Amino acid sequence: MTLEFTRRQLLAAMAGAGIGASLPLRAESAMDNNGKRTRRKDSVGVALVGLGGYATHQLAPGLQLAEHCHLAGIVTGSPHKIPAWQEKHGIPDRNVYSYDDFDRIADNPDIQAVYIVTPNDLHMPLTLRAANAGKHVWCEKPMAMDAAEGQKMVDACRRNKVQLTIGYRLQHEPNTRRLMAMAREQPYGRILKIRADAGFNAYDDVDRAHKPWRLLPQHGGGAMYDMGVYSLNAARYTRGQEPVAVTARQEVRRPQLFDGVDETMRFTLEFADGSVAECATSFGEDMNTLRADCERGWYELSPFQTYDGLKGRTSDGQTFADAVPHQQAKQMDDDALAILPGTAPLVPGEEGVRDMRVVDAIYASARDGGRRIVL
Repeated sequence: MTLEFTRRQLLAAMAGAGIGASLPLRAESAMDNNGKRTRRKDSVGVALVGLGGYATHQLAPGLQLAEHCHLAGIVTGSPHKIPAWQEKHGIPDRNVYSYDDFDRIADNPDIQAVYIVTPNDLHMPLTLRAANAGKHVWCEKPMAMDAAEGQKMVDACRRNKVQLTIGYRLQHEPNTRRLMAMAREQPYGRILKIRADAGFNAYDDVDRAHKPWRLLPQHGGGAMYDMGVYSLNAARYTRGQEPVAVTARQEVRRPQLFDGVDETMRFTLEFADGSVAECATSFGEDMNTLRADCERGWYELSPFQTYDGLKGRTSDGQTFADAVPHQQAKQMDDDALAILPGTAPLVPGEEGVRDMRVVDAIYASARDGGRRIVL
């Protein structure tokens, strides 16, 4: 689905959802005589690194809606994609890069940030190159193949005095932020148990000789790296604590497809106060629920990780479904607003490292028959 909102439509939608203050408003003079948007002088120029489905269908449209950043360049290993992107988005030749000449981006003042949207194994090397080029880095989740790689990314960005933020779009989303606040406020008493499930049933029609990268171990394939990070991150922000131990088990129903990668992962997180999070992720089952059971009731989001339509309800009959017009636009505007004054991003690289440490332990537990691993 393509989203072609005008600025007026965007503001109207935001006002109707009760979130008009979530982004600074621009004066009417920001519209030209033809009713088209004009770009802020301080808008952050962003280069998308990797032009797959997420970049094409979510990030590029989001950058069209964004108030404080815009699509300024592309980096791709697929030359055949370049003409269509240039024509659709007006990207000049000087702002088009391959992975071979990506380091030249250091000399391009049009681009202040890069958004890395590649297979997982490329996240760390591309982040290091971008940081060394002096560009801020926005990186999709999972941030790396393991926590050691993630820490190298954090260190490189800190050393080069650029920001690193991870693409946890839900942490920018109002319903999710409500659950994060409830972890602190505990309106239903102490949290006892969390359920966090994220997955879908797919890949039955895959050609086994030409598997997509999400089914290949060398690229960081498997359900845990992809959908499992939603479950893990959600359990952490819903509880508002870091887990102290983990146990996990892996399930593979279609071994001809899932060779060396997990099809389904079920894992339990233990917290210091005795609460637990029962989590699951899968490429073979549809699941999309985040729930907290407390001393005096419960609350949940279901679905909790779709691009729109998130719905919350509580044990005493309350419902909430606060929407933003485009989650990725909100996420990228928040990240741009951190770059402009040099304030800390909402979801820094350190947040991704915290997840990767648990992911490492989940895989270790699953390999060792579900052994309990203390974090």
